Amino acid sequence: MARFELKLPKMGESVAEATITNWLKEVGDAIEADEAVLEIATDKVDSEVPSEVSGILVEKLFGKDDLVQVGQTIAIIETEGGDVTPVVSEAEAPAEVAAVEKTVDAAKESVATPDYSESDKFFSPLVKNIAKEEGVSVAELELIAGTGKDGRVTKSDILEYVKNKGNQSVAAPVKVIETPAPVQTSAPVAQKAAPVSLSGGDEIVEMDRMRKLIAGYMVASVQTSAHVQSFIEVDVTNIVKWREKNKLAFEKREGEKLTYTPIFMEAVAKAIKDYPGMNISVDGDFIIKKKNINLGMAASLPNGNLIVPVIKNADQLNLVGMAKAVNDLGGRAKAGKLKPDDTQGGTYTVTNVGTFGSVFGTPILNQPQVGILALGAIRKMPAVIETPEGDFIGIRQKMFLSHSYDHRVVDGALGGSFVKRVAEYLEAFDVNRDV
Repeated sequence: MARFELKLPKMGESVAEATITNWLKEVGDAIEADEAVLEIATDKVDSEVPSEVSGILVEKLFGKDDLVQVGQTIAIIETEGGDVTPVVSEAEAPAEVAAVEKTVDAAKESVATPDYSESDKFFSPLVKNIAKEEGVSVAELELIAGTGKDGRVTKSDILEYVKNKGNQSVAAPVKVIETPAPVQTSAPVAQKAAPVSLSGGDEIVEMDRMRKLIAGYMVASVQTSAHVQSFIEVDVTNIVKWREKNKLAFEKREGEKLTYTPIFMEAVAKAIKDYPGMNISVDGDFIIKKKNINLGMAASLPNGNLIVPVIKNADQLNLVGMAKAVNDLGGRAKAGKLKPDDTQGGTYTVTNVGTFGSVFGTPILNQPQVGILALGAIRKMPAVIETPEGDFIGIRQKMFLSHSYDHRVVDGALGGSFVKRVAEYLEAFDVNRDV
């Protein structure tokens, strides 16, 4: 008999961890090769982890809702053969995986050590294990400024702290911050909420996991950033005419539907290159200037939830490439086939509220981004048209752009100028442009 270590597989360049949402197999169950053993979640994307071998599940190293790092062993499967799973020594293993396995082993040997439960902050099991082995106290751990979601301390943060611990000359990697008394948290919000009365015909339905995540993100975003909006009306008559003239030929030649979205995305990417101050994020008192322009496109799912897949390096795509990227991500989002890495790394987001008939909207920032653009519905509108012979009233295709931005770092001049530049690109669209 041989023992196979089922590890959390790599799920993308920017995905380092996942949460176990459900075990599909129990200890003692038989497992076939390629059969799913458990379900995991990374941000808003759910995935299954299959087994590479056939055998019997003999040990689960983590439970439901535990956070697991990529490369970490999550289960042990006993197989028939003796040559299925070669044991990888620590010297042969990658440094990261070796460090993870070392901390897991250390945690098993030091059961009596503190579990940091006295802290009000959340620390993943891996971070706690590293802290225990390296002798990092609860007080020290609480002072580390985490780079993870919602300021959570990651494996890289704790390892960096340990590396530089005691070295007074190296202060940049770890920022010690004072934590003010909480002004508003989820608990006070719940206490201040108006009481809900129930009648006999009312139905109580618990939010699903994704809706809980979205609710948490939205509240956290409003509490983090000072939201302000700018609105501008855009004449997109040329775009409407051009699309109507070319959509059939485009679909026949490229095998892709030509919607308005890639045209708008192209204009946004150009405007960001003109105003790179919109392509930033905030980390405490520091501004992070993003090198790549990665556009998130908010997509509504069939179950009513929302997800934001990301078009990487959007400024490097021509219109055909942008259309393919939009259609691919949109199609896989609706089919529930997005990969964890598809929703990571966004630097600016676009949401199409016009899909549902809204004229404009005031979207909430997708943290840690500092801007989000809402596209309103395109409508036929009477408009004053200026000509050398004089002004007259004509029918034009118009829409509103609604730009929400983080007033901590983006003032009205930048926020307004950016959305105006997007409008200028759209209004200057060449109706004779080649497909």
